[in-house]
Amino acid sequence: LELKRMSVSKDYRGRGISKALCGEVLRFARARGYGAVVLSTSMVQLAAQRLYEGQGFRKVGAASPSLLGSLLCFQIFHYRCDLPSRA
Repeated sequence: LELKRMSVSKDYRGRGISKALCGEVLRFARARGYGAVVLSTSMVQLAAQRLYEGQGFRKVGAASPSLLGSLLCFQIFHYRCDLPSRA
């Protein structure tokens, strides 16, 4: 399952909404038998990286989104959270 473009309005940040949303995505994926949840975030999204790592995601790769991104040393980080099977 891929988590794409999760965002919380600036007015509501710092209230645990992102953590709750992320937790719900993980519960949804587990309940439906997905083996993992993957996502991508940019290198400048430090709060997002902390959130995902705190939810059990691990960084599995990085890439530049374009030639310009490569020249600017800008990277997109790829994360994965493996979900245990219910066996």
